[in-house]
Amino acid sequence: MMSNGSVRTPVRYRHGSRIVVTIATVLAVCMSLGSVAAQTPPGPPSGGPPGGGPGGPPPPPSANVSVFATGLQGPRGLRFGADGSLYVAEAGMGGTTSTIGMCDQVPEVGPYTGGKTARISKIDASGKVTTVAQGLPSARDGMGAQSSVSGVADIEFIGGTLYALVAGGGCSHGNPDFPNSVLKVNADGSTTRITDLSAYVKAHPVAKPDVEDFEPDGDFYSMTQAGGNLYVVEANHGELIKVTPDGTASRVIDFSASQGHIVPTVVAYRDGNFSVSNLDTFPVTGKSKVFKVTPGGDISVITNGLSAVLGLAYDSQGHLYALQMSTVPNSGPVPGSGNIVRMTASGTWEIVASGLFFPTGMTFGPDGMLYVSNMGFGPPTGQIVRVNVNAAPTVAPSAPAPAPAPVSTVAPPPVTALPSAPPKTGAGSQALFIHRLGNG
Repeated sequence: MMSNGSVRTPVRYRHGSRIVVTIATVLAVCMSLGSVAAQTPPGPPSGGPPGGGPGGPPPPPSANVSVFATGLQGPRGLRFGADGSLYVAEAGMGGTTSTIGMCDQVPEVGPYTGGKTARISKIDASGKVTTVAQGLPSARDGMGAQSSVSGVADIEFIGGTLYALVAGGGCSHGNPDFPNSVLKVNADGSTTRITDLSAYVKAHPVAKPDVEDFEPDGDFYSMTQAGGNLYVVEANHGELIKVTPDGTASRVIDFSASQGHIVPTVVAYRDGNFSVSNLDTFPVTGKSKVFKVTPGGDISVITNGLSAVLGLAYDSQGHLYALQMSTVPNSGPVPGSGNIVRMTASGTWEIVASGLFFPTGMTFGPDGMLYVSNMGFGPPTGQIVRVNVNAAPTVAPSAPAPAPAPVSTVAPPPVTALPSAPPKTGAGSQALFIHRLGNG
């Protein structure tokens, strides 16, 4: 960090799946800014362009953003339960267990060290936080003071049953006894593994994996439910996977086959189809898209012109909202530049909220407000903020999104046998992001 608080521009960018190569410098800045940012009360932007930038400290959030709860450890995906409480997935703090010599390690940012520090919390209407389930796998990468953590990536309800998506598990993440999984959370806080996702991705490789940015146990980020089944996004290999309540996993689509290494991150379901968006690669260039994916695996573009998307949500009227983790053009991740945008009837994007500090997930509440995991990476603790989407934003709307580029319809490729261990070539790890994105 330079003396004026600005972030040094990284000299090299790798694939966006793991922001790590680009986020390494930013994470160091986040740690130093985190305590200050966490104590800064929400307020109107202090002038200048929306979002932070390499030239100064991050701005405060827009005036329609208020803090709902604090003290969370790497908050990620979140959902409201039937009891009216907000349930939050937390990445945790990693651990000290190393698996060097036991299995293939993650290139570039590894080796990871693991522990059982991830958890799921719930927050009541007053903002009080209590633990629902704990002792879940968490993994910290090998970047030292600039390291990042992945753990529980997302949660979802089917009826009254809570399910969790684990991204910090598996031998390559320092947790050989607990693979990446979909878990059922029992009433007493214990968990039951529904499916072993680490085993699934090893047995069902994608068509075009990025060998320089490869997570042996996968890098899972988002989960939704439709028709009584769960659907999870794996960002590093690039696929959407269906998981039934009895634990049967099957591929819906391999994004790598038609789109390359785009780092898909988030999924939402509406009107019989899935909407999926992506982190894309850094620097930020506004190339992230929202794809329509049918249950049969056909793909087309809904819209584009977004950046580093880590959340999608539809309101009760069917308006699409996107959560952008960082928006400063031609840069790596910049603290305070996250925002939420809404698609207008004409197909352009308008800013709903700005000044978010590395936001990592969002969901609508029963009150019509958006609830957002903020400070998801960087600061020692994160928070949940509440966004009044009906309040006029205090920043100018974004430029219209460019017309979507045509994408040919493709069917999901046949499953093939797993090749030998992926080559450990090089420098690559931007894997999703958190751990590159939460692992990346």
